Amino acid sequence: MAYSKIRQPKLSDAIEQQLESLIMEGTLHPGEKLLPERELAVRFDVSRPSLREAIQRLEAKGLLLRRRGGGTFVQNSLWKSLSDPLVELLAGHPESQFDLLETRHALEGIAAYYAALRGTDEDLVRIRDCHMQIQTAQQSGDLDAEANALMQYQVAVTEAAHNVVLLHLLRSMGPMLEQNVRQNFEMLYSRREILAQVSEHRASIFEAIVACEPEQAREASHRHLAFIEEILLDRSREQSRRERSMRRLQQRKD
Repeated sequence: MAYSKIRQPKLSDAIEQQLESLIMEGTLHPGEKLLPERELAVRFDVSRPSLREAIQRLEAKGLLLRRRGGGTFVQNSLWKSLSDPLVELLAGHPESQFDLLETRHALEGIAAYYAALRGTDEDLVRIRDCHMQIQTAQQSGDLDAEANALMQYQVAVTEAAHNVVLLHLLRSMGPMLEQNVRQNFEMLYSRREILAQVSEHRASIFEAIVACEPEQAREASHRHLAFIEEILLDRSREQSRRERSMRRLQQRKD
């Protein structure tokens, strides 16, 4: 029987895989600066030449970016596969907003489910902090701050789900999702009586997650988005009626 020689993995390969894992799981965020080379070598307990070789390969892959005299960063555009022009294009088509809400049903429902099922104590603390930031932003009346806080909350929930594919999918859709949330806020704030119901829905999702109740968390997420969808449909029907009335008035004048 022929035996193959067992080769020890190259040290730089192991470092490269470790850094890739940190990026993949979301521990290293887009735009985040890595520790200085000397400190990172100490953390990994490796030589600086091996570390430098691993960083060079990750830079060649497009995962890292080195700035002369400024350090090494995770590529800021790592998850921006849905570009700003596409976001603007979709935002200009009302039908796409309903498609996006259906997509959010899938993404946010399953994230809430697994966050309640798998979330660690540290995850739940971060979710709680993000939930409080949403409330603070809402009280300030700053729609942009509230939309941003809601996206940070959803990222925290998705990270707590511990599904890296789901996390990167959310990040790739980030600009589009935040714009959808911002547009929904404009509609909701024009009807103040709805805001209390929206806050109750958010609280229900949050409470189910921190209580580690997966089914309830998913159902609460679906109820919340179905409510938003119904409000948008009502607004669309109202807009159609208004346009018909305007056409009739114009016809009478003619």
